[in-house]
Amino acid sequence: MSHNPAPVQVAQKPPHLKAVGIGGAVLAVFAVVLGLGIRYHQQHELVQWTNAQLIPSVRLAPAGDPASQQAITLPGHMEAWNSAPIHARVSGYVKAWYKDIGDKVKAGDVLATIDTPELDQQLEQAKAVLVKAQADANLANITSRRWEHLLKSDSVSKQEADEKSGEAAASQATVLAAKADVDRLDALESFKKIVAPFDGVVTARRTDVGDLITANNESGPELFTVADTSRMRLYVAVPEVDADSIKPGMKVTLNVPEMPGRTFEATLIGNSNAINQNSGSMLAQFVADNGAGALKPGDYADVKLDLPVDPHLVNVPASALIFRDHGPQVAVLGPDGRAHLHDVHIAVDLGTTLQIGQGLSPTDRVIENPPDSLMDGDKVRVDADTDQNLAAQDTENHGESAR
Repeated sequence: MSHNPAPVQVAQKPPHLKAVGIGGAVLAVFAVVLGLGIRYHQQHELVQWTNAQLIPSVRLAPAGDPASQQAITLPGHMEAWNSAPIHARVSGYVKAWYKDIGDKVKAGDVLATIDTPELDQQLEQAKAVLVKAQADANLANITSRRWEHLLKSDSVSKQEADEKSGEAAASQATVLAAKADVDRLDALESFKKIVAPFDGVVTARRTDVGDLITANNESGPELFTVADTSRMRLYVAVPEVDADSIKPGMKVTLNVPEMPGRTFEATLIGNSNAINQNSGSMLAQFVADNGAGALKPGDYADVKLDLPVDPHLVNVPASALIFRDHGPQVAVLGPDGRAHLHDVHIAVDLGTTLQIGQGLSPTDRVIENPPDSLMDGDKVRVDADTDQNLAAQDTENHGESAR
């Protein structure tokens, strides 16, 4: 009797389950590879984004040729063609005034009168002295002639006759002196009337009836001020760099704050022909017709000057300027996409705009508002909106040139 165990039968997996297992393993491997790929891609994008953030974004401003901006606007101030502060030449009290602020006057019109009792008495005294001097001179002349007759008969000595003749001459000189004193006081009497020196307008009255007037008191206020405003003087401080452009007969336009939108014309009549060391400018004087009386003495004016074009100057916004130890610089975008710092010389500072005389050309692409940390050779990226605007401007400029 055999006791051999019966053979054990191993269960065989169905073929379809084996295929499912292999497929699951492949999917797992694919999922792992896909995940690693996505992670690598995301890591790569993060690195690129981080590197991009390290590159500063800049805006560009086209460096312009000043040919399109020939005019500059400078501050100026207006003065009357003639202006006279009128002081008193005699002492006394204001008796009356006849012209007030804003009144138009003609040359010789009486502005006020002064009561001068002391001067009146001095004149009367001088006239009496003159009468006495004339009487003494007459007596001296008669005496001198008598002594001349006595000298002929040797009744008096030659010395005595000469003395009488000298006394007559001295008496005549006294008459002349007394007459001159009377004439002086007569002239002062005419100053009792304060008159306008020329046609114009009374711009100030600083006196009233009863005021005590002290003669020739230049430190005190004037009694009246009369200004001729039919023409106005316009004074403009022209920068040294534009001084040679100021030529005789040059015309400018101006406007004043109280009349916005209205312009006036003025013509150059002279300049100081010297540069002020404090301001670095030359004073130019213009004349403007003011027949309508619109302009006023003391007005501030914005003066527009049309200057000849300097082809060597390039306009850039003031915000493009960099101040460092090397002096003023401007960052320019090169064809390699990097910023290059140019040392520049500022020819004219117009406030929001600078005219560069050296260091730039009209074709340079200037970086506006460059970062403080920007260094020469740094890579930069241009703001997309700015780049599109510049491209549109270039296309428009080329179209105008073609036309």
